[in-house]
Amino acid sequence: MSFDAPLPSSVPGVPAQPGSATATMTAAAGSVDAVKIYGKDDSEVRALDGVTVAFEAGRFTAIMGPSGSGKSTLMHCLAGLDSLTSGGVYVGNTYLATLNDKQLTELRRTEVGFIFQAYNLVPTLTAIENITLPLLLGGSKGDQQWIDRVIDTVGLRDRLKHRPSELSGGQQQRVAVARALASRPTIIFADEPTGNLDSRTGAEILEFMRLAVRELGQTIVMVTHDPVAASYADRVVFLADGKIVDEMHQPTAERVLDRMKNFGE
Repeated sequence: MSFDAPLPSSVPGVPAQPGSATATMTAAAGSVDAVKIYGKDDSEVRALDGVTVAFEAGRFTAIMGPSGSGKSTLMHCLAGLDSLTSGGVYVGNTYLATLNDKQLTELRRTEVGFIFQAYNLVPTLTAIENITLPLLLGGSKGDQQWIDRVIDTVGLRDRLKHRPSELSGGQQQRVAVARALASRPTIIFADEPTGNLDSRTGAEILEFMRLAVRELGQTIVMVTHDPVAASYADRVVFLADGKIVDEMHQPTAERVLDRMKNFGE
């Protein structure tokens, strides 16, 4: 299925057409004046308050902020799991609001990968079956050479026939990472992917994710509250009260922690 919806040229940081010769960067996804409101009147909560941001292709970006800052809401809207009150979000060249339900489902299956804190593996399937499940559901075997490269990158070659119950937490999360990579999506969204892991295993997963960006050319956007996890990213975007308030390139855990202290975290 083809998704074509040209993006605006008048918004700073958003190319006229991702991948075009006139674009200053290739945006894998982003938002334009995104507003998300829950409730009404006195109970109204403005989870996103005019967020315009672009996530560069082939880069690892972390989204951080205090609890209730809107970071998870932004990711869910970017991934098509929730809709905006106003404004727009896009993946590749496509505004999600231009798609019907069937097209949105197809875009999420082919263009978007997910890595969840709880792994979300199918317990009755082997590791390789979990990795290739999204492809099989779409009637595709995928690119075997690419899948082999992903498996070797995350170090799962000798665990492919094992079911989730036979794998450690770190190995299960490696399967989840490989599953997200298998279809070579435009962008991968990771929601606290190391939250259930010890620090050593979490570091291994974050290194795999960084390898996926640097060696496999993937694009990853990760929501995290952990300054150490954020330090693996190329860029950190900070949210507070539903607005982007700062960003940091080539972050370190110490610099991120200092910045978060300004938000009362």
